[in-house]
Amino acid sequence: MRLSFASMAIVLGLLSAVGPFAIDMYLPALPTIAADLRASTSATQMTLTAFFVAFGVCQLVYGPISDMVGRKRPLYFGLTVFLLGSLGCTVAPTIETLIFFRVVQGIGAASVAVIPRAIIRDLHTGTQATRLMSLVMLVFSVSPILAPLTGSGLIVVVGWRAIFIVLAVATVLSLFLTAYVLPETRAAEDRIKVSVSEVLRSFAHLLRHRRFLGLTFIGGLGMESFFAFLASSSFVYITHFHLTPMQYGLAFSINAVGFIGASQFAAALGERFGMTRVVGVSVGFYAAFAVALLATTALGIDSLVVVMALLFPSFAFLGLVIPATMVLSLDDQGPIAGMAASLGGTLQMLTGGIVMIIVSLFFDGTAAPMVGAIAACAVGAAILSFFVLSSPRLVAAQ
Repeated sequence: MRLSFASMAIVLGLLSAVGPFAIDMYLPALPTIAADLRASTSATQMTLTAFFVAFGVCQLVYGPISDMVGRKRPLYFGLTVFLLGSLGCTVAPTIETLIFFRVVQGIGAASVAVIPRAIIRDLHTGTQATRLMSLVMLVFSVSPILAPLTGSGLIVVVGWRAIFIVLAVATVLSLFLTAYVLPETRAAEDRIKVSVSEVLRSFAHLLRHRRFLGLTFIGGLGMESFFAFLASSSFVYITHFHLTPMQYGLAFSINAVGFIGASQFAAALGERFGMTRVVGVSVGFYAAFAVALLATTALGIDSLVVVMALLFPSFAFLGLVIPATMVLSLDDQGPIAGMAASLGGTLQMLTGGIVMIIVSLFFDGTAAPMVGAIAACAVGAAILSFFVLSSPRLVAAQ
C-alpha cells in the first residue's frame, strides 16, 4: 500500500506526536505531582530530565536496527515499551518510582523520534523532504497546542495519573497505525548488514562530517532553548506568575502556534531563497528576540506579557530552523539515514537534558534562569551558523 503525500504526513505526524505528548501533556502536572508525592521541585523536574536522557540515548539503538531490519519492527518494540512505561506511571507511589517509569517511557519513545525522520529520508530529499517534514510537524502540533490543555483538564477533573492512561490509549492507536496503515519504506534490498563495528564506523564518519554536525547542533541548540522552556515554564507561569493550570496550557499553546505555524512556510521559503539562507536568517532573528528578552529581564522587567510577547517571535523563527536543519543534515546520508537520524537525535536530546539539568539547578522561582538559558542557546546557534553555513557545499545547496 502506498500512501499519498498528505496521508503519509498524517500517519508520521501522529506517530511522532507520541513522545512530545508525553512531555507537553505532563507539564501542567509538575507542581501537582510535587505536592502529591511530597517531592522537591528539582526531584520533580528530574522526571522530565530522566525521560529526555533515555529518549536521547536510546535513539542510538533504533536507527541502526531500522537500517538493518526495516522501519516497522523497531516501531512495534518501542511503542510496546512506551505502553508499559505509561501503565507503570499510573500507579507510581513515589517520585523515585515515577522517575523509573519515565525512563522506561523514554526508552520506548526514542523509536518514534528516529524512525519517522528516516522514513522521510527514504521517500524524499531537499525541499520535498522539508515540505513533508513541515506537514508532519503540523500534524503533531496537536501535542504542544492541545496536550497542555488536555493535561490541565485531566488534573482538575480526574487527577494527574489520568494523563498516563490517555498516553497508554494513544500508544495503542499508534500500534494500530503502524501495523495496518504505515507501509514499510526500507526495502529488503536496501537494508544493510549492521554489526557493532559497522555502526561504530558509520558513527565515526558522521562525527567527522562537518555539515552533518553543524546542522545537527544549529537545530539542536534551538531545541535546547525549547527544552529550557519545558523544564521551567510550568513553575514560572503557575507559581511565579500565578496562572492556573488551564491558563498555563493556553499560554503554552500560544508559543506552540507560532512555532508550528512558521514551520509551514519553511519549504516554500526554501524553494525561493534556498534552505541554507532560510536557516541563517531565521537563526539571526531567533537569537535577536531571545537576547531582547534577556535584556528586559536583566533590567528588572518581571512581566508575563513581556515574556510571552518576546518568546512568541523567537519560537516562531525557530519553527523555520528546526525542519530545515533536520532535512539538510540527512540529505547526504541516504544509505545510513537511520543511523544519521539516531545520532543526530541523541546529540540533540543529550545536550537538551544537560540544559534542563542546569536550569533546574539554578531555578530560583523566577523567569531569569529560563530566559538566560534560552538566550545562551540562541546566541550559540547564531555563532555556529555563522561558521557552518558559509561552507561551500552548503552554499551550493541553495
